[in-house]
Amino acid sequence: MLALSRKKNEAIVINNNVEITVLEVKGDQVKLGISAPKEVPVYRKEVYVQIQEANEAAMNMTDAEALKKIF
Repeated sequence: MLALSRKKNEAIVINNNVEITVLEVKGDQVKLGISAPKEVPVYRKEVYVQIQEANEAAMNMTDAEALKKIF
């Protein structure tokens, strides 16, 4: 893991097309702004984990279970 220090209005760039800027710092909370192309998905980690779990459950579902979910 790379650990960086940034101040308000400072940014980092990832892969030449994703920019993350520190917008605000209040106590132990940091507000970030993310500029990325539309084709680059950006998720909070807890949402990303839920999506991965749902995808895994769907992959492990039998055909009969899948059909029940549809109908």
